[in-house]
Amino acid sequence: MKSTQRILLIEPPYKAKYPPLGLMKISRYHKTKNDHVIFYKGMSAEVRDAGWDKIYITTMFTFEWKTTIETIKFYQREKHKKAEIIVGGILGSLLQDEVARETGIIPHFGLWDEIDNLKPDYRLKGMDGYYTNNSSFGYTTKGCKNRCSFCAVHVLEPEFIPFIPLGHQIDKNKRDLVLLDNNVLESPQFSHIIKEIKKYGFEKGARFGNSYRYVDFNQGIDARLLDEEKMRLLSEIALNPLRIAFDNINLEKIYVEKIRLAHKYKITNLSNYILFNFNDTPEDFYRRLRINIDLNEELGSSIFSFPMKYVPLNAKDRKYIGPKWTQQRLRGIQCILHATHGVVGPRRPFFEKAFGKDENEFKSIIELPEDLIFHREKKTTDFNLS
Repeated sequence: MKSTQRILLIEPPYKAKYPPLGLMKISRYHKTKNDHVIFYKGMSAEVRDAGWDKIYITTMFTFEWKTTIETIKFYQREKHKKAEIIVGGILGSLLQDEVARETGIIPHFGLWDEIDNLKPDYRLKGMDGYYTNNSSFGYTTKGCKNRCSFCAVHVLEPEFIPFIPLGHQIDKNKRDLVLLDNNVLESPQFSHIIKEIKKYGFEKGARFGNSYRYVDFNQGIDARLLDEEKMRLLSEIALNPLRIAFDNINLEKIYVEKIRLAHKYKITNLSNYILFNFNDTPEDFYRRLRINIDLNEELGSSIFSFPMKYVPLNAKDRKYIGPKWTQQRLRGIQCILHATHGVVGPRRPFFEKAFGKDENEFKSIIELPEDLIFHREKKTTDFNLS
């Protein structure tokens, strides 16, 4: 009989909103073999030297290079020198050669099909620190046919898979469902996907005990592919929020049209990702945020925006400055978003105090010295985000 292996799963100590899904699936894989599995976030000599057969280290964004490499090198100093160290994930795939040169380890590239098709191990200890610990995670599709230059999906998931069953991914003891599809509306089986979601208890108004359930297509949906029939289907599930990307001011007409369509189908809790520092200008960025404020007042909706600073796919830090931006302007936005915890709320009074009443005032604000940005009229941290 094959002896039980000791398996250590490591996530570097960077900030992470969601649990490391890949490691949760690796845990499932090894537990089916009756292996002993431990998860740890960060670096611990005591954990490292406890005697392991394999150490898996996940990686996330490339700009976490320093922390990630420090973590890999730390576990390479494992006392017994017998553990096989396996590196995977986004950074490991996109900077595979650089990681190999730095550590001598060639990371696994892209998806690991044997692992990726497994149900996550929702009972893996150490996952309580993530705010989504009452959620199942899954995919109903994989990949994206768009090849946006600011996105790595077409590199990591080159094949678009139009349908993946949900049943084996869901934990019936979890209230909510977070779906990580990169472009679900591309699927010709979208209506079937909605039926799947409802089949497993996530129809509109569904409850879990005394609480309402929610479904979150967390990566956002493509407004260009959203028509009335698809909006009607989305309105049949416990969607909260509806996330729509608004990455380019040239999409304003389409974006506004789809927000109004959402209102028609009584979808009023919305969120969007606002890419900046790419090919946009500060005026473009302000205008996209302002459009949401105007739509909130017109429709009575609640749209929360999440600005996302662009960095190149191979960047090892977050210092990149877009062609129409400056270091001062980016720092100014960082100061404002620090006070708002990265969120732009739906209320006009807050928005205008934080970002200005018009584009010119906005540009003046983000070019102020840091201390003055924080202390205009009263501390920005006193603003009500609701």
